[in-house]
Amino acid sequence: MNAQGGAGAAGAGAWQAMPVVFVLIWSTGFIVARYAMPHAPPLQFLSVRYGLSALALGLWALAGSAAWPHSRAQAAHLAVVGVLMQAAYLGGVWAAVKAGMGSGLIALMVGLQPVLTALWLSARGGRVAPLQWAGLGLGFAGLALVVWRKLGQGSEVSVLSVSLALVALLSITAGTLYQKRFVAPCDVRSASAVQQMAALAVTLPLAWLLERQGAIVWNVESIGAMAWSVLVLTLGGNSLLYLLIQRGSATAVTSLLYLVPPCTAVMAWLLFGEPITGLTVAGIVLTAVGVGLVLRVRR
Repeated sequence: MNAQGGAGAAGAGAWQAMPVVFVLIWSTGFIVARYAMPHAPPLQFLSVRYGLSALALGLWALAGSAAWPHSRAQAAHLAVVGVLMQAAYLGGVWAAVKAGMGSGLIALMVGLQPVLTALWLSARGGRVAPLQWAGLGLGFAGLALVVWRKLGQGSEVSVLSVSLALVALLSITAGTLYQKRFVAPCDVRSASAVQQMAALAVTLPLAWLLERQGAIVWNVESIGAMAWSVLVLTLGGNSLLYLLIQRGSATAVTSLLYLVPPCTAVMAWLLFGEPITGLTVAGIVLTAVGVGLVLRVRR
């Protein structure tokens, strides 16, 4: 094999591994929330996260001489994606949990995203193959089995918590579709920096208005959660999601999010000793089969 062939094979191998790495990183988000939530109001924590992430990404872009958005329109499109997929989605999820909604219920609600994305594309004339619809259905059924045990545990279903969860669901769906439609290919480092700054501009005033009574308590758990959020979830997970949306179909990419709750369940079992039942295992298998069907059609 020549040098170019070896480089091409390595690049193809890296692209094939990207979805697996993304799911593993994204799944740690619920673990981070579990560590941070007792010590920090959600919007304050997210504001600090966005600020540090924007700084880290900006320095990374400058060190690598990355190209920045070449026009105001491109920067504006990136800012819209940042507000939707960072400020509104993460803010909605964290605020819903803080309002009393259990992790199982919000995972199930947000898990509707792949189906919502497929419905939107189908209504707009996009082609979603029958096998993909079957995969989406199987994936959601598997997700329901995974989170079934947690649906009634510590869950306060109120107008506020459900509204926040719906904001999160609609925001990440709209953000994914918006990026695929309007954001031109650009350097992931500078693009992510712009998104984080836009998220900070929206979240910081809300934190100041709504969370005056509390403050972040900095200890080992909150500092560790913040470091992981910035260095791994943002620089790693968000960057991979940006690249996956840029290079793949919206339906195929969002179907990967079905795998996050099953992966999180395994992590919670390893870290916190949370039990994994036969129903959970069945859900994991069903989810994997469903996502496999969606991705197989795309290939």
